Amino acid sequence: MIPAVSFLNSSIGRKAVSAVTGVLLMLFVMGHLAGNLTIFAGRDVINDYAGHLRDLGPLLWVIRFLLLATVILHIYTTVRLARDNRAARPVRYAREDTVQASWASRSMALSGIVLLAFIVYHLLHFTFQVTNPVFAHLTDSKGRPDVYSMMILGFSNYSVAGAYVVAMAFLSLHLTHGASSWSQSTGISNLRLRKALGAAGNALALLLFAGYVSIPVCVYLDILKLW
Repeated sequence: MIPAVSFLNSSIGRKAVSAVTGVLLMLFVMGHLAGNLTIFAGRDVINDYAGHLRDLGPLLWVIRFLLLATVILHIYTTVRLARDNRAARPVRYAREDTVQASWASRSMALSGIVLLAFIVYHLLHFTFQVTNPVFAHLTDSKGRPDVYSMMILGFSNYSVAGAYVVAMAFLSLHLTHGASSWSQSTGISNLRLRKALGAAGNALALLLFAGYVSIPVCVYLDILKLW
């Protein structure tokens, strides 16, 4: 058997891949937020940032492909681990002891499904502009795609903004468990480290939620506007 396939077919391998891909995706979420927050610096800054990304050309598509592969691997290993856990306990206990398990950890599958649906819509909305084809015709005074206007117009739709806030809440919920459990999954944790990572994970999740949600909220409050 191919070593990589054999590794993925082992419980230890799946835990390691789930943890590592989770960390990589968390780093992406942090970097993506940093880019999004440049909207507060004005139209020229965020459009310039988006322009630099487009200037990467084929490399940008390589990065997108690697990111997609990371998402698929994370979903695959997480689903397999959930199935392994159910198979290891085929008969449910009459009274389940879930005191030690947080609601975030017990709802990882639900938050993962919500986030997957959000990613698909988000790509269709802003990246491929399928749901809002008018975005493709928005340019600024320098002839660049006007990402600033795209975001303002996009979040001016309250249903879109509301769905975005809900998705970010699920993202934060997902991270509160994932950020504290990745080291345990890779076997390099101890009780003290788990508690520290748990606290850090909660703080990070809250900061990410506040950062992402600040944009639609400021659009709603008319702090961010087209002109």
